[in-house]
Amino acid sequence: MTDQRYDTGAKRYDGKVAWITGGAGGFGAGVARRLSSLGANVVLSDIDTDNGEKVAAEVGGTFVACDVSSYDENMAAVGRVVELHRRLDIAFLNAGIASGVGVGDDFDLDRYRQAMGVNLDGVVFGMHAALGAMQDRGGQIVATASLAGLVATPFDPLYGANKHGVVGLVRATGAAYAGKGVFINAICPGFADTNIVSAQARDALSSIGVPLLAVDRVVDAFMSALASGEGGQCWYIQPGRPSEPFRFRNVPGPRDESGEPVSGRAGDVQETLTEQSGH
Repeated sequence: MTDQRYDTGAKRYDGKVAWITGGAGGFGAGVARRLSSLGANVVLSDIDTDNGEKVAAEVGGTFVACDVSSYDENMAAVGRVVELHRRLDIAFLNAGIASGVGVGDDFDLDRYRQAMGVNLDGVVFGMHAALGAMQDRGGQIVATASLAGLVATPFDPLYGANKHGVVGLVRATGAAYAGKGVFINAICPGFADTNIVSAQARDALSSIGVPLLAVDRVVDAFMSALASGEGGQCWYIQPGRPSEPFRFRNVPGPRDESGEPVSGRAGDVQETLTEQSGH
């Protein structure tokens, strides 16, 4: 099944420059292959140098090592992209790991910090670096969140917390930067056929008849997010369903001391504050 909401078949990216984190495999490698086939120049980053260099060679791109949990390495990677190509048009902030721990007796501080560093800090740092390179010409930023950013995940609450953070960040920055020509969105795939899904999880999903998403389905949703021309969207991706932006319910608006509504929805307050802040 392909995504029908936006026609991406005829769109090419000749001359565009894309930076992809977590590019050594999975969604990152899939997006690298798709974008390069459509004319884009691709720069891949990962901590897996061997596989990162292999994918870069396959797509005619460049590999730049980067631990996304490091602010300095994100800034250096984007600096290298601009040094090589004089521009950055697309950033796919995709690196991610499972935490494998909870918040009770199984809590592990080092693994918590590692998951937070890769899954949330990495998106914040990468977005900051990319925005600096895009501020004069505009661009597209897509972050990999997850269905774990839209629903409760009691089997990995820290991963869920990280991905809810990514969703919140994308919704906020999408609204703040669209008017400046930078469109920021997220993709929210369910369980997919990548290394982050353990053998135990695969067996559990198989036992209840839930198929894994093919990487190409996630790449299709990424391309739809690029083609949408909108910001602040979080595209859910489920087997057997077309992908589309998740429709969040609005929070009821505030009332004054007499009980009369002062705004139809809480989002009006947020939009007003965003306009005044200048972000």
